[in-house]
Amino acid sequence: MAGSEAAWQAAEMGVPVVLHEMRPKVATFAHRTGMLAEMVCSNSFRSDDDEANAVGLLHWEMRAAGGLIMAMADAHRLPAGGALAVDRDPFAASVTARLRAHPMISVSEEEVTDLSEAGQWIIATGPLTSPALAEAIRRATGAEALAFFDAIAPIVHADSIDMSVAWMQSRYDKGETEAERTAYINCPMDRDRYEAFIDALLAADRAAFHEGEVAPDATPYFDGCLPIEVMAMRGRETLRFGPMKPVGLTNAHCPEVKPHAVVQLRRDNALGTLYNIVGFQTKMKHGAQTHVFRMIPGLEDAGFARLGGIHRNTFINSPTLLDDRMRLRLRPHIRFAGQITGVEGYVESAAMGLLAGRMAAAQILGRDLAPPPPATAMGALVAHITGGAEARTFQPMNVNFGLFPPIEAKGGRRGRKDRYRAYTDRAKSVFSQWLAAQP
Repeated sequence: MAGSEAAWQAAEMGVPVVLHEMRPKVATFAHRTGMLAEMVCSNSFRSDDDEANAVGLLHWEMRAAGGLIMAMADAHRLPAGGALAVDRDPFAASVTARLRAHPMISVSEEEVTDLSEAGQWIIATGPLTSPALAEAIRRATGAEALAFFDAIAPIVHADSIDMSVAWMQSRYDKGETEAERTAYINCPMDRDRYEAFIDALLAADRAAFHEGEVAPDATPYFDGCLPIEVMAMRGRETLRFGPMKPVGLTNAHCPEVKPHAVVQLRRDNALGTLYNIVGFQTKMKHGAQTHVFRMIPGLEDAGFARLGGIHRNTFINSPTLLDDRMRLRLRPHIRFAGQITGVEGYVESAAMGLLAGRMAAAQILGRDLAPPPPATAMGALVAHITGGAEARTFQPMNVNFGLFPPIEAKGGRRGRKDRYRAYTDRAKSVFSQWLAAQP
């Protein structure tokens, strides 16, 4: 995501770009194709609400800046209530086609293993960095890269879901169209089925880690993408207040009975033939997954297009290494963007690519481009990773209003909804000014 967006932004500014992509010649254990911007963990860009949600605001800023990733996401949008879900394969294919067709971009399908070559570099290697490039980064930064583990949710064939048990409904009936309101399939659980499910989760066998990865009991998971069995280990009720929360949903088959817990599946392709199990990232072995997930009411005969998994992500300690132009302080011809900088999420990664591409191109053109102010979503993320975060405890972070400079309440204490609207109003004004000031 980040590398694709960075290449597009720099090329659109008239700067020639070589985009390096080692796939498909060198594969990873998480990717399936050689396409650029392949979505691995999920097909969702999360909330698209740009008036009361930080990630929705980030969507707005990227659209305003002519972001390729957002344009292609909008072109391949799936019904998903208030979220922006994407038909992942056509999305990646369209990003790949646009980049390969750009007259200022050439694509090199070779693995990069050395960063000593002259020129402006942007390193945007998330969610996986190859061992050889990771070693080159270590040599360039003079520091050991940090690592955490990110998980993948399983995908189910829609025609294998028992709709006499499950029903279609977006939480709180969000969405303006019927397609949006029915983008989710819900599977209800009573207390007994929930307790049995938790027991099975806790007892299930987990897959071994790949060579060089740490033992499961020492895994530094990112909290926003915890494996479901790890969440269950934190308490038997944890899932009922997380991905299996029953609030905002009414069982169409039995509306008078409130489910104890609900498993949601979100549409994963435009045809509606595939659904991913929301929040069910897992490290369970494949045999254990099929056994445990078929305990879910409505999924007793589920056919899986893909089972869950987990992979190692690498990120640098950006607060100690990067300046506010996202350059290595010791080697300023090298910039970093995307998940390797310690932002988390497709949109956040692409946004950092957008800025890195513009900043690198501006420098080549003899200009200096400052980041957007911290009152914007992009600016808040850059400020966080390049000095705002505590370096000793630095961990991946999604965009959130806690990263923004606070807004003083006028005439008394603001409610959360009004406060978030004030954040977005201010951000849109400031970001528009930042864009207008660029040559």
